[in-house]
Amino acid sequence: MSVRVALVDDHQTFRDRLRALLQRDPDIEIAAEAGNGHELLAIALTTSLDVVCMDIRLPGMSGIETTRRLLSLRPRVRVIGLSAYAEPHYVEAMLDAGAVGQFTKGDAGEALLEAIHRATAARPFFGANVAVPVAANGTPATGPDRTPSNETSFGRKEEGVLRLMAKGLPSPQIATFLAIDPTMIDVYRRNIMRKLNLRSDDALVEYARQWSLGRDDASDAS
Repeated sequence: MSVRVALVDDHQTFRDRLRALLQRDPDIEIAAEAGNGHELLAIALTTSLDVVCMDIRLPGMSGIETTRRLLSLRPRVRVIGLSAYAEPHYVEAMLDAGAVGQFTKGDAGEALLEAIHRATAARPFFGANVAVPVAANGTPATGPDRTPSNETSFGRKEEGVLRLMAKGLPSPQIATFLAIDPTMIDVYRRNIMRKLNLRSDDALVEYARQWSLGRDDASDAS
């Protein structure tokens, strides 16, 4: 049975190139195309889809938000993000929204075809130019017999969020202090929770306090 794929990008030229690539695979069927998120959501109401190749930067509604809304309507659809760039925060945001892979538009080739057939939330696929987030490596930071530790690897912005959470700052103030989009604070918070296998905001706040204390102790010792 063919894999039914939707192509979502506001640039017709790229959609044409992507369609030509996918049509080389006899087991892939181009079921739909859309130029923005609203078009895709309307299509998803009436059209059966298996995979959506989703541009992140769409007009009106981002590919991140479109992915989140699409999966609330069609949880079984697999979304693979596409972007002209490979900024880590976009990759993390797409995974947080429910995507199962990420490619730059420049490296969307044979590996993308494989991802369309095989990518899942448990086994995400990434292009050669995409930095794979720690949480996507398949090894949880904690398990049934482990507790979160300061050995977990965090990005610079994640560390900033943890430090300010430990001081009791709410998300809007953290965003102002770090000079980043307020919506990204929730993304960083969820990424940290995923890395640590934490299940509640209270657990995250407690971890932030312990993490910050451990960093302060290490600084004092040096």
